[in-house]
This record gives sequence, structure tokens and C-alpha cells, in this order.
Amino acid sequence: MEETAPNPTVDWDVLLQAAREAMERAYVPYSKYPVGAAALTEDGRIVAGCNVENASYGLTLCAECSLVSQLHMTGGGRLAAFSCVDGEGNVLMPCGRCRQLLYEFRAPGMVLLTVSGVRTMDEVLPDAFGPENLA
Repeated sequence: MEETAPNPTVDWDVLLQAAREAMERAYVPYSKYPVGAAALTEDGRIVAGCNVENASYGLTLCAECSLVSQLHMTGGGRLAAFSCVDGEGNVLMPCGRCRQLLYEFRAPGMVLLTVSGVRTMDEVLPDAFGPENLA
């Protein structure tokens, strides 16, 4: 069953601009595929992140990883809305690993801007495994 709560009004243009600015800071010497992500927290802050590659590839950090790190570095909280872009500024769908990461830090009713429009977290990661399964 999907969690619901009042969502803040999301200015997707502002969120996309923050994601594009983060993408400009990506460290991608190997793939040359920069990604930026930005999210709105429940308390109205915008947090952002970019991908950071490593020569071993397996240690590469997705933009969502650095976004969650910034979330904690700036006071924590929960994510209410999320967007992600590629090097051309086009909307991307987070990979499965990153959907799981976002699920962990979601606010009730979290929404994501996806290639197929605005979707809820439960729509992009149905039947998810989360902290509630470990209680």
C-alpha cells in the first residue's frame, strides 16, 4: 500500500536546473556520461549530487549517492520530490540500485520526474524492500 502525505508544491523547472548544475560538476573521465540529480526535501531544501567515477568502475558513485550524502551533510530529512538528468539535460530514470537508495530516504508520497512523467516512489519501485521489513 502506498504511503501518502501532503506533497509540497514542486517547481520542476527549479529542480531540473539544480540537477543540471550538479551534472556540470560530474567527474566522468571514463564513461564521459555525466549525471546530475536534485531533490526537494520535506522542509523545502534542495539537495543535489553528481556521479563520480573511479577507474575500477565498481566503485563509481551515482548522482543519487552523492545527493543522499548531501542530504545528511545538510541536516538530514526526507526526500519529497526528485529529478535526474544526463549530460544533455534530459530527464533520466534512476537505475534500480538508486531507486532502492531513494526509497530508503523517501518522504511519504515522494514523487519523481521520470521519462514517462511524474510518478510516485511506489510506482517506480513496486513491492520494495525497506527498513520496515527489518523491524
